[in-house]
Amino acid sequence: MRMVGIRMGRSVQSIRRRIALSLGQGVSPRRLALTIALGFAIGCIPVLGIPTALCAVVALALRLNLPAIQAANYAVMPLQLLLIVPFVRLGGWIFSNGPVKAADAATLLHLSPMNLVSQMGVYAGQALVAWGMIAGPAVVLITVALTLVLRRVPGLAAAEAGD
Repeated sequence: MRMVGIRMGRSVQSIRRRIALSLGQGVSPRRLALTIALGFAIGCIPVLGIPTALCAVVALALRLNLPAIQAANYAVMPLQLLLIVPFVRLGGWIFSNGPVKAADAATLLHLSPMNLVSQMGVYAGQALVAWGMIAGPAVVLITVALTLVLRRVPGLAAAEAGD
């Protein structure tokens, strides 16, 4: 029984090593940091269903590491759900119609389907504007911080000379 545990531990370590190699293969620390930062930022978009496709488009357009950007996107998915309400409230504040309150949310249930879709579109648009204001500076800060950390990884530091 103990031998199975040892083999399983080795296989998990082997898988982790392979994933780490594929995520950073031939990529400089700065480029990998940018990829992860964009994955985190795009993954926090306050509209469900958009981040995965958008990450793929951005990765292909900018020639970034697709597995790394998607891994960052999936890692931040729980945060995306937690940030929807704050982004909607911030968007309401930005557009001077005040933050959405619980009473406003309850009135949504009594709207006609067309009015409900319209109002949800307004909230989503305001939330996207709020996200956009925060995402840009967040990408810069995360990229700088991760670059400093990733430059200490021996395999990635060697790739920086070629970037």
